[in-house]
Amino acid sequence: MAFDTRLRMLQTQRMIMTPMLQQAIGLLQLSRLELVQELRQQIEQNPLLEEVLEETEEPQLLQEQEAPEEREAAADDETGATDRLAEFDWDNYLQDASDYRPQIPREELERFDAEMHLTKPRSLIDHLLFQLHLSTSDPEMLRLGTLVIGNIDESGYLSEPLEELAASAGVAVARLDDALRLVQSFDPTGVAARDLRECLLLQADGRTDLHPLAKELIGSHLADLERRNWERLAETLHVDVKAIQDAVASIASLEPKPGRTFGTEDPRYITPDVYIVKVDDELLVLLNDDGLPRLRISPYYRSVLANKTGNSKDVREYIEGRMRSALWLIRSIEQRQRTLFKVATSLVKFQREFLERGITALKPLTLKEVAEDINMHESTVSRVTTNKYVQTPQGLFELKYFFHRGVPSTQGGDSVSSLKVKDLIHKLLTVEDSGRPLSDQRIVEVLRRDHAIEIARRTVAKYRSQLKIPSSSRRKRY
Repeated sequence: MAFDTRLRMLQTQRMIMTPMLQQAIGLLQLSRLELVQELRQQIEQNPLLEEVLEETEEPQLLQEQEAPEEREAAADDETGATDRLAEFDWDNYLQDASDYRPQIPREELERFDAEMHLTKPRSLIDHLLFQLHLSTSDPEMLRLGTLVIGNIDESGYLSEPLEELAASAGVAVARLDDALRLVQSFDPTGVAARDLRECLLLQADGRTDLHPLAKELIGSHLADLERRNWERLAETLHVDVKAIQDAVASIASLEPKPGRTFGTEDPRYITPDVYIVKVDDELLVLLNDDGLPRLRISPYYRSVLANKTGNSKDVREYIEGRMRSALWLIRSIEQRQRTLFKVATSLVKFQREFLERGITALKPLTLKEVAEDINMHESTVSRVTTNKYVQTPQGLFELKYFFHRGVPSTQGGDSVSSLKVKDLIHKLLTVEDSGRPLSDQRIVEVLRRDHAIEIARRTVAKYRSQLKIPSSSRRKRY
């Protein structure tokens, strides 16, 4: 068999991701804040882009409409007022104002920066370090105490084993244990504990109002407390169930997470990308363009391109490249806004009953259904709904909230939204009898009988876990 090398020309079609196409796809999935930052960056990098600023020209127009005589009279009045102000004895007038007008040097006023005086809430670490420096002046104890405090998590627990911390600090475990005991004596009580039992015992040591059985239950029977096995505890401790219940009520006053009150997480403010407003009987979709820079091509560079003879070839090539990039960016933003509007309009079409009546009318919906409705690909719908929020008559929701699977129904073959099923489970468990809580199998039967929802027991258990509701054995009250 002979082999030879030849050149052939073939005509094929394939998709190539150009840098501009990648930029357009990237703009789709940016959040509102990220989009604003991206546009600001593009304005800085591309000299042909500039932001359209809204300028008010009313004062100038009004000034031009005034008669010449009126303008001259106003100028004379202003001159006279200026002369009268200059002749006024301000020192004599303000001589008694020193008591409420502090004398601040002008250079201090010029150096004043409001951002330098802003504060933030004190964190748990700051609170503990402050107490540490007030409690001891021993440099070694300060070093070890700082090491212990630095390994305390947001809940107030020591997150690292004491042996590993002692090895990293190069000291004996007993020496580091002394520093740990010092930190555990700080406020809030129970801080720097290594587990829940130690945390509750640290708090119980300083409480004289707790039930006599409280410390024994925490120290030796914490597992039975978590299971709420009151009868077994009463039999073990040779007391009645009522005494166990009183002790448990006393233990409930303790704080399982001492660091909870020192949360340093800043509040998250969400600005919706889309508004759905109900006007009469019609639901209108409005895009929120507030804060988004409005871009345009600089008129100066347009005139430079129009002058074909006054510029060198390199200058024209650079400006033309920047021009193509700027036009593509503007078109990509417009395409992003149009796609977002189409998706929001499609959501109104599919979820109109939810927007009017609430979660009980929420329908199952997939990305494919919306993509087919607006003649786009599923990946495009997925990108445009990422990190986007919509303000509706029912509240503020992420666009991803409307896409979820359905649960089969026994009536008519229609499926029911999984979010609706979660809401029904939450309502059932809210009004249940605490002495006889509903089991997962019982919830399955109630949903089938009262709401015609066919669901498996393991699915109920999964939804209950997502709602952070414990099992029936842990919800039982005596």
